[in-house]
Amino acid sequence: MLAIGLMSGTSRDGIDAALIETDGEGAVRPLAFHAMPYGEGFRMRLAEACQRAMAMDAPGFEPLIRSVEEELTELHVEAVADLLGRSGHVVGDVGVIGFHGHTVAHRPERRWTWQIGDGAALAGAFGIDVVADLRSADVEAGGQGAPLLPIYHRALAHELAKPVAVLNLGGVANITAIGPDGELVAFDTGMASGLIDNWMQTHGAAAYDAGGAVAAKGRVDEARLARMLADPWFAVPPPKSIDREAFSIAAVRGLELEDGAATLTAFSAAAVARGVEHLGARPERIYVAGGGRHNATLMTMLAQRTGAEVRPVDELGWDGDALEAQGFAYMAVRSVKGLPISFPGTTGAPEPMTGGRLFRPA
Repeated sequence: MLAIGLMSGTSRDGIDAALIETDGEGAVRPLAFHAMPYGEGFRMRLAEACQRAMAMDAPGFEPLIRSVEEELTELHVEAVADLLGRSGHVVGDVGVIGFHGHTVAHRPERRWTWQIGDGAALAGAFGIDVVADLRSADVEAGGQGAPLLPIYHRALAHELAKPVAVLNLGGVANITAIGPDGELVAFDTGMASGLIDNWMQTHGAAAYDAGGAVAAKGRVDEARLARMLADPWFAVPPPKSIDREAFSIAAVRGLELEDGAATLTAFSAAAVARGVEHLGARPERIYVAGGGRHNATLMTMLAQRTGAEVRPVDELGWDGDALEAQGFAYMAVRSVKGLPISFPGTTGAPEPMTGGRLFRPA
């Protein structure tokens, strides 16, 4: 089946759209990828929507969030149209769309998670079945609802020597450990680029620290770093997940631009190192996907603090920018086939669970 996957991640920088051919099991063939950046105005409205959602007791109507959802859905329609145009495929070729939407609040401790995006409208726009709301069933059953990519990581890594670890660095970081028999252990480790981006946008007049160049000029404030790592969340054993808004740049306020960037970058790397301590066997090599792998300073700090060889997934022939979008295409196929997408070892679900709501065109 040809499937499209759509991802608007915690970095809030745009939409990733991928087209793959898959059976939802061991066969995966990437066909096309397109990244569509958000405009600055929408990115700011989306950030405000996330802050408002995190302040709510439960998902519900909020005028700004509803407005942002409508605009987000329209942008996803544009992203799908662009992807099809670039790929040479037509609507009739595609069997299903995996629509992640955007997580505006993630509160598994309260048994809810909130991804905005209108699956019915997207299905109607193209006449293609859409699988959306992929996390809620897991959270309602007592799971963390994240990370969901491990099952796709395992499909891609079937020929790699085990054990092996795959680290995704978006706004938040999550790690997948695949054991010798294919068993999965996965969880969020903490922040990745989220706080670094916030710092640069607030103090550096830039959207992000390109290549980690600003952090490379700074000095890590080890005392502040230690206080950040003292948060009890890091000691909680997996499975666990975290919202991007769980930490803030307040801990480094008052530092010079370079020192703040260096300390926040070290915080992301040290959090991964703390996460690795929860794994049964420490990986000798960690393959990294997501935008954070382009940050050379972060990659260097990861190697220093984990003691592992840290390499980009692109060395395996994978597209590290497309991986998440591909994964949601893969999960959509699994969902329509009734196959599980989350597991006790990845989200803490009580049993392997399928997920997602199917929206059919009217």
